[in-house]
Amino acid sequence: MKKENMEVECCESVHIHDGVIEQVKRGMPKQEDLKELADFFKVFGDGTRIRILYALLSSEMCVCDLAELLEMSQSAISHQLRVLKQMKLVKNRRDGKTVYYSLADGHIQTIMSQGMEHIKE
Repeated sequence: MKKENMEVECCESVHIHDGVIEQVKRGMPKQEDLKELADFFKVFGDGTRIRILYALLSSEMCVCDLAELLEMSQSAISHQLRVLKQMKLVKNRRDGKTVYYSLADGHIQTIMSQGMEHIKE
């Protein structure tokens, strides 16, 4: 990320723009929806989960493959996959004794791709 002027500019005087406040208030989602959105983004705050999601951008993989790729235990990978599945970011399919994981849908791919694009600016 480029280091530009990170100082936050503030107004020199207080002036409330009532029309703007009312317009924004009408369009604001319900509090519980915003909490759910915050929880959704918290999942992206863990480096291991990001690494798993990034790997799954390229290919569906089983726990064994993810553990080998990320140099972690299968138990640790399984724990993170459980969180990702609960938040509907990944899905799985069984093929005999093997369970393969992939991104839940195109939205997750878009979020990951746009996030990477944003940090590379």
